[in-house]
Amino acid sequence: MGFPATTLIFAAIGIVASLCTVICFNRGSSSNLFHLTLVLTATICCWMMWAIVYLAQMKPLIVPILSEAE
Repeated sequence: MGFPATTLIFAAIGIVASLCTVICFNRGSSSNLFHLTLVLTATICCWMMWAIVYLAQMKPLIVPILSEAE
């Protein structure tokens, strides 16, 4: 699964989680804004962690060097 497809999956999860937050935890405008901020921040942080790990595997900084005996 490629980078754009997984990014769309994270976006869909963020939208679904935001809708669930608005529907299930409807306690006023300021509380809704706070809950939405937490959900979107968590979704973006999870996506960034995945993206950094995914992109780090494409061009690693440390190249393994095999010895002549191996």
